[in-house]
Amino acid sequence: MSETMAETPPQSDAPMTHREILEVMAGLLAALFTALLSTTVVSTALPKIIDDLGASTTAFSWVITTALLANAASTPIWGKLADLFNKKVLVQSAIVIFVAGSILAGATPNVEVLMVARVIQGIGMGGLTALVVAIIGSIVPPRERGRYSGYMGAVMGVSMAGGPILGGVITDHIGWRWCFYVSVPLAVAALILIQRTLHLQTARKDTVSIDWLGALLLTSGVSILLIWVSFAGKNYGWVSTSSAVYLAAGILLLVATVLVELRAKDPIIPLQIITQRTTGLAIIASIAVGVGMFGAMSFLGLYFQNSRGYSPTMAGVLTIPMVVGMLLSSIASGQLITRFGKWKRFVVGGAVILVIGFALLSTIDHLTPIWQVQLYIAIMGFGIGALMQNLVLAVQNTVRVQDIGAASSSVAFFRTFGGAIGVSALGAVLTSRVTDLVKQGAIEQRVLPDPHSPAFRAITNAAFGDATGRIFLVSMFCAIVTLIAVAFLPNKPLRTTIDMEPNATANGDQQAATTESGAPATSDDAAGKTPVDIGKAH
Repeated sequence: MSETMAETPPQSDAPMTHREILEVMAGLLAALFTALLSTTVVSTALPKIIDDLGASTTAFSWVITTALLANAASTPIWGKLADLFNKKVLVQSAIVIFVAGSILAGATPNVEVLMVARVIQGIGMGGLTALVVAIIGSIVPPRERGRYSGYMGAVMGVSMAGGPILGGVITDHIGWRWCFYVSVPLAVAALILIQRTLHLQTARKDTVSIDWLGALLLTSGVSILLIWVSFAGKNYGWVSTSSAVYLAAGILLLVATVLVELRAKDPIIPLQIITQRTTGLAIIASIAVGVGMFGAMSFLGLYFQNSRGYSPTMAGVLTIPMVVGMLLSSIASGQLITRFGKWKRFVVGGAVILVIGFALLSTIDHLTPIWQVQLYIAIMGFGIGALMQNLVLAVQNTVRVQDIGAASSSVAFFRTFGGAIGVSALGAVLTSRVTDLVKQGAIEQRVLPDPHSPAFRAITNAAFGDATGRIFLVSMFCAIVTLIAVAFLPNKPLRTTIDMEPNATANGDQQAATTESGAPATSDDAAGKTPVDIGKAH
């Protein structure tokens, strides 16, 4: 591959004003919203989709998991491309790929084609997940990035909790196929906005190469582990020859990935970045957040529908407290971080609240008052909102601007990978627990296992509600891992420049934020300054 074109930060010549940044973010966040919506809008429609397509219950988790898998596997590749090529062209390409997958999913004749469409959607989603964060990191200094990260967190919250509501309405009144089609006009609008507002300067880069072997090994290793988790306990035992083969193959492929990455000229996942203390701990925290967040939220709609008897629309409405919690905490924490320059207290506080939320949700069953369930998911949402984007902010603060794409996508990759593992593993936990409770209930009440029997259906619905608490119990332990990881994050001051200082050390964890004179930045150095003020000061 010959010379390539890549951006230089616009701040080098003319810093972007707050208004210009908001105009750019409108298109970027519209694209991100569309991608995230495609995952959550399907959750309440899945029972109807699986029924109409005549698929098995195993396909339920895989409709979600295939998109998450493709998202996770492609995110590091998109992130690396973002550090080598023009980010505007890449994000537009990701939107086009996503639209193609959405159209195919809406027109699917069977569940096999739907899986392929979800993979295409996932590849586009991986690009948007990595590139939106990378672009924002390239045009806004970390100190000012808090407020914009808050906006991003709010969009993520609305899409993740508002999606089930929209999905329920569409499924009940239009048809589930429009759960996929609805993303198309939104994505096209985002494409137009980005074309009009995003203008990045370009500069020649030296000859580069992409580590396709590392990408192949990484994707293969992750895929095999996900397949193992998805089918273990159903098609074969957790402790069995098949499990041992899948686990060994997945681990060997990931070990091979590390060996290849150590020798690659331009590795997909730069080990020198992810082995830094801040990035490494943020990745551990993100994995646990992904397991709890994606896994737990994927089954809330099922709980409200299968156990509590609500329609898809009402199941979505009942998740509103979660989005309110995410909105409030993401926006408030972002604004406060920008104002005071302190970020760690919000990340640790979010982890504590997340543990509490999952602990409370682990107590729910088929008789828990709905207002209590809503209160508990609001607490969970509040914790998630304070965690997700602020973890990325902490990582971006320790790397050079040319490495922002790789660093940001690494955190997003492991969070999404954790989510894919979470959906599969928690789905297996739920299925196993429901099966045990149904057998126990049928024996105690002396009811024959007839799915057409009202008595047996009542036992099944109660079992589903009682088993849901087990999912959140597992999620709580994942949240505890998150809390431990964020507690050890180095509390580095947020720098006020787009890039690190010229005399910065290679290890970003050793570089504190600096003022113009070279002294450590304080909360007063940049408080109240706009990106224009900061750019002029440097």
